[in-house]
Amino acid sequence: MTPETTQPRFEELLRPVARESTVSEVAKRLLDQLAEGRLAPGTRLPSERVLAEALDVGRSTVRGALSALDILGIIEIKPGSGSYVRQTTSDLLPQTINWGLMLGQPRTHDLVEVRQFLEVITAQLAATRALDEDIDRLEKHLRRMEEAVDDVPTFVEADVAFHLETAEIARNSVLSDILHSVRSLLQVWVARAVRADGTTATTLAEHTAVFEAIRSRDPEAAGAAMRAHMDSASGRLRRSLVSPEAGAEAS
Repeated sequence: MTPETTQPRFEELLRPVARESTVSEVAKRLLDQLAEGRLAPGTRLPSERVLAEALDVGRSTVRGALSALDILGIIEIKPGSGSYVRQTTSDLLPQTINWGLMLGQPRTHDLVEVRQFLEVITAQLAATRALDEDIDRLEKHLRRMEEAVDDVPTFVEADVAFHLETAEIARNSVLSDILHSVRSLLQVWVARAVRADGTTATTLAEHTAVFEAIRSRDPEAAGAAMRAHMDSASGRLRRSLVSPEAGAEAS
């Protein structure tokens, strides 16, 4: 019989980071361990104090790093309870890491701005290239949003699916790959913004305008409708997001 091996505790696997390290660097250190599957979905992470001691950083820095991972959808922070590994992990985690860790830095708004332009171009191409069967698929996502106006998680899933379907209809592999690579980020963004403002009805109306323009094969109208949606959605997003680093500085 082979002797039983004792698995090291999560915090024992972490190495101290330099004092000048940013919140982003701490988030990467935590992510290295989480990405290796050392903790099962639903597992509670060690406390901020324990993590801070293991990494040799301040608790405010750990708090900021955890907030960044929460925004990414990798962990879930439950007030008064702790931080937990999410039940599901994106199958595109390696791609989203490079984008997602920007959320702990001032470049957050730049990333939001890039997404706005990508979505507008995608809608214009979709209106130009949509086939009848494409319109049918896109409409199913819109109808699902209609049915879920009072069910935020389902509404968010349908919202994200609508955007990804639009990218598929555009038939541009680069645009499609980029939007797929930020899928988990996009879902968390939408969920935060919709929950914060309770604007499922407004969001639905904006998507309906985009859909109608694509169905009419009117690229100019599709671009305008998506631009209006992005302006509105980005405003909601900016109001709902709290910079982890700003939070760390204020602590």
